[in-house]
Amino acid sequence: MLRSLSRGLWNYRTVIFIILTPLLLLPLPLVVRTKEAECAFVLLLMAMYWVTEVIPLSMTAMLPAVLFPAFGIMKSSNVAKEYFKDFHFLLVGVICLATSIEKWGLHRRIALRLVTMVGVNPAWLMLGFMSGCALLSMWVQNTSAVAMVMPIVEAVLQQILKAKESGCVGKVNPNLQLDETDSSTESMKEDVSEEKKADGPTDDFTCVEIQTQLQPDVAQTGTCDPAADSRSKQDLMMCKAMCIGIAYSSNIGGISTLPGTSPNLIFSEYLNQIYPDCNCINFGNWLLMCLPISVIMLFLTWIWLYWLFLGSDFKFLWQCKGEQSEKEKAARKVIEDECKSLGAMSAQEIFTGTVFLLMVLLWLTRSPGFMPGWASFFPHHSGYITDATVALLLGLVFFIVPAYGPDRKYEAMISWEEFQASMPWKVALLVGGGFALAEGAKESGLSLWVAELLKPLGDLPVLATVAVACIIVTTLTEVASNAATITIFLPILSPLAEAIHVNPLYVLIPTTLCTSFSFLLPVSNPPNAVVFSYGHITIMDMVKAGIGVNVIGLLAVLLAVATWGIPLFSLDTYPDWAPVLPGFNSTLP
Repeated sequence: MLRSLSRGLWNYRTVIFIILTPLLLLPLPLVVRTKEAECAFVLLLMAMYWVTEVIPLSMTAMLPAVLFPAFGIMKSSNVAKEYFKDFHFLLVGVICLATSIEKWGLHRRIALRLVTMVGVNPAWLMLGFMSGCALLSMWVQNTSAVAMVMPIVEAVLQQILKAKESGCVGKVNPNLQLDETDSSTESMKEDVSEEKKADGPTDDFTCVEIQTQLQPDVAQTGTCDPAADSRSKQDLMMCKAMCIGIAYSSNIGGISTLPGTSPNLIFSEYLNQIYPDCNCINFGNWLLMCLPISVIMLFLTWIWLYWLFLGSDFKFLWQCKGEQSEKEKAARKVIEDECKSLGAMSAQEIFTGTVFLLMVLLWLTRSPGFMPGWASFFPHHSGYITDATVALLLGLVFFIVPAYGPDRKYEAMISWEEFQASMPWKVALLVGGGFALAEGAKESGLSLWVAELLKPLGDLPVLATVAVACIIVTTLTEVASNAATITIFLPILSPLAEAIHVNPLYVLIPTTLCTSFSFLLPVSNPPNAVVFSYGHITIMDMVKAGIGVNVIGLLAVLLAVATWGIPLFSLDTYPDWAPVLPGFNSTLP
């Protein structure tokens, strides 16, 4: 009887948690009976649901639409306005571009070109794939970037292993259809898939399902199947380093640009909403700030993974190229054959690449800061045009321009169905809920109450305060969605900056970047889960590697905000666009 009852309670633990959480928090609005307490109730309830994901993230984000009117914090019509912002238009435009890149195969050409540039030595090969994945993730979803690159990596690894074990050099896999190199790989993929279904997605965007096709015809990929038992330790370590490097590089590249990952976009829109007079964040200066961080992190992560998995011999950095080994020849052949199979660039790839370059150019030159941008051609409409305007305009072009010539039936570059399959609608709702929560905190006075509470932190060095905030955010993002984490912390950290009289950007920029540093677990984000599903790495491999990369990322971010970030964003002065709390008259932090 007790066993049956305990089993039933365990099976319904999610429902129990959903019911008990608001009941435990209910004394807050019932006893205190202030608008601040009522808003805090909503904030804590959403934070608990977001962290545990007992309810889908997007549905938790809808709670302000119900609770704010019920508590009398905001009218329902005013709450609804917060759920669709400039952020969403930018997201739509970027997803249109990403859909076209993926549909016409431009991503594969970019990745293979980068790999051929660095060579096929295992270390350089790893750097080439990491660079290609990081470059792609600057413009497309992190999960999509990994999904694009990993099949190429897997095909190369299989050819290297075959060359080592049976000398089957030259037998390539022309379609990059993946052999199962381990009898447990398929079951491991199913386990990860079930785990993600149970826990829900935890990345910036929607999770992409990776389907690996079993190769029925052994002759197409060689007559020898590499067995896991016969692999040398060095080969296994190379597979681990390569796969983990791909997962990490997607997050590292994503922080470089505002549309690269959703925490960056959420931060940008939050800044526009809470500090409407702040015009200091745009695509250009964000790239100047964060691209060096990405480059530093990518290089140090490459060195760290090489040392952790392949050894401490770094002679390859300065040695001249010698005769290639059989494994290197096998890798070069599969890469060269895949490049040849792509053929010349199609008209669709050329058009997509042209629009991509045009979008980046327009973003960079809209309002660069050190000189007038093209937005100055509209002097009577200052501030009306944003990066979202550019992205949406060029994204619309993909639905108009024909994909083929007049000899074929008209078909646009992308269709609505293709766009809809790539559009992360749940992220759009999640972000809207965050904006509504931030506006409710402002309207209820909760933000001001938190600011007063955090004033004692002004006695600490500013960099120490920022470091503590970054460590907290980095820890939480390992078990919670990146987007949910930054949505929870933005309404807390901006009052903190105001309380200690520090430029809000000094606190918000580094914590936003650290939200993307979820490197420890396969379930920390979908890119980690996708790579883990290939069966080359274990959870402990990822934990050991992730701790080092977290430290590298944290130090790189703190270095950036303490050096080149200060003149770039005037972080050493308290800006006039931020409110000055009573008791502060100085303009210094």
